[in-house]
Amino acid sequence: MTEVNARITPGPAAATGHLPAMDVPGRLRRLRTAMSEQGCEALLISNLVNVRYLSGFSGSAGVLVVRADDVVLVTDGRYGTQAPAELEAAGAPVEVEVTPASGQGEVLARLVGGAHRLGLEAEHISWGRQRQFARTWAGGVELVATEGLVEGLRQRKDAGELARIATAARIADQALESVRGLLDTKSTGTKSTGTGSSGSGSTGSGSTEAGLALALDTEMRRLGASAPAFETIVAAGPNGAEPHHHPSSRPIERGDLVVVDFGARFDGYCSDMTRCLWAGDGPGRAPARLATVLSVVLAAQEAGVGAVGDGVPAADVDRACRRVVEEAGMGEYFVHSTGHGVGLDIHEAPWARAASGDILCSGQVVTVEPGVYIPGLGGARIEDTVVVTGSGCEVLTLTPKQA
Repeated sequence: MTEVNARITPGPAAATGHLPAMDVPGRLRRLRTAMSEQGCEALLISNLVNVRYLSGFSGSAGVLVVRADDVVLVTDGRYGTQAPAELEAAGAPVEVEVTPASGQGEVLARLVGGAHRLGLEAEHISWGRQRQFARTWAGGVELVATEGLVEGLRQRKDAGELARIATAARIADQALESVRGLLDTKSTGTKSTGTGSSGSGSTGSGSTEAGLALALDTEMRRLGASAPAFETIVAAGPNGAEPHHHPSSRPIERGDLVVVDFGARFDGYCSDMTRCLWAGDGPGRAPARLATVLSVVLAAQEAGVGAVGDGVPAADVDRACRRVVEEAGMGEYFVHSTGHGVGLDIHEAPWARAASGDILCSGQVVTVEPGVYIPGLGGARIEDTVVVTGSGCEVLTLTPKQA
């Protein structure tokens, strides 16, 4: 594989036409090899994220039937125009069958007719649905549980995917820069009564956790994101002790340490970043221990990023971060794993945690996000989205980490 750094080219935020094309035909070729190894003559792809990965189709209803010589997307009349257009744009060698849901069983029976073994995505098909298939259109076909066939392909990103993730990261960086002024001394006070959608009140727009989250989400969309990659987290002061705090109407006060965890979704692909920001002029009257927590987390995150590289066990990245936190006497407050893969899903393989058996390889995109959370005091988390390379990694989220 060529050097990853040379292939990451973020494009204009509002257009995908200037970005490298994604290798959809190559994905299907690799999937057929995996199918053959499982002894499956056909494979039913029901997970919509996997359907998009293999075809470019982004609708809310559809399945792919992958056979040795062709691939067919089965969807309903709502997508009669959208589906062919998206498949053509993706360069996917996929046919489209448009039929009402009531008639799709007959279509599927015809498509898998003659196959002895049909693979199903075990992690995405319920036992009840599998039994329904066996009673109806799949009668007479051996249904085979497969695991991770498409997800395994998705781990290593091609040039088009890397460019889209880099663009999502750029959007997030720019959005945070645009709204950061909402935490300065002019817009942040010690009191607020406003609980409106923009967080408006005596301290100004964005002076509540919910207001800052909304401002970030709005700015990411303005810059070209289709949506936030996940529910934006804004946790101020003591609320920072909750890793997945839901933004509230709590006022953001001068001296609060504000944990902001967010990302953008661009052309289906996600970014993920966490930064800690002091509201107002700096820590002010914040407990000195909180500033210590922040410095420990920063050191741990730098150690984790430094540990990433091709051929490195993902568990080693977790250990590199955890070692720094434990040596600072805060190990009991690091309550989650260090990172995860990022792509079409915000959380996907590989997993950087203590018990992980994953080995990192060039082209994977992962997060490094240690945190320390002390009830009653607050917490800190710093996170980057990085691309694994042969010489280490390339960081895609470029917002400075100093609060």
